[in-house]
Amino acid sequence: MKHAILSLLFILALCNADAQRSNPDILKTRLGRLTIQPVQHASLVLSVNGITIYVDPAGGTKYYKDLAAPGIILITDIHGDHFDLKTLDSVKTASTVLIVPQVVADKLPAADKANAVVLKNGDGTMQSGISIIALPMYNLPESATAMHTKGRGNGYVLKIGGKNIYISGDTQGIPEMRSLKNIDVAFVCMNLPYTMDVNEAADAVLAFKPKVVYPYHYRGQKGLSDITAFKNLVDAGHKKIEVRLRNWYPSL
Repeated sequence: MKHAILSLLFILALCNADAQRSNPDILKTRLGRLTIQPVQHASLVLSVNGITIYVDPAGGTKYYKDLAAPGIILITDIHGDHFDLKTLDSVKTASTVLIVPQVVADKLPAADKANAVVLKNGDGTMQSGISIIALPMYNLPESATAMHTKGRGNGYVLKIGGKNIYISGDTQGIPEMRSLKNIDVAFVCMNLPYTMDVNEAADAVLAFKPKVVYPYHYRGQKGLSDITAFKNLVDAGHKKIEVRLRNWYPSL
């Protein structure tokens, strides 16, 4: 009986993963239709006009086997759920451009360094007609012993065909997030003790008011954060912000 139940759960998980793959979200831009594909935890894939962008590819090749190869890969930090050399090596091509903070560049194999663009907080680059700006991501209060110290990793804002996409990386509701303007789509983390809880995340989102927000990176030490509670808080504070709840943990 136990084996039958486990088998059923495994099949359901595969079905969920397949449904995710066949139904990415779409955002219209001046470059064409931007597809937004949740992958797992902190990993996502954006595609527009023949350009495919991977964000923090991790977790193994199985998550990417049916997705187009990346022209650009963004990596936010050195932790294994963001920077996974084995997965990175399996998905990149010889021409893939890696956008990374210095701490990640320092850990790249020599062969990858030639294709790496190193950004510190506040720096920017233009790749394939897409503007990429690196933003701070860090824990509060600031501390030299924090899990995420200011200046080490990068959040990112991408300007794609007139649309602004914000990727938080591992952070709390820092002033740099709260002061963002004109964000069309935001991916905002929420997991304790690594980043912030749903209340702090909702409060930060209500401060910068993206048109659409995806709670992502919401697995913590005590399981998954309550993203429905996050949605309820945002809905109550600003009904025009669309909260999209998606399955970032297809194998669970």
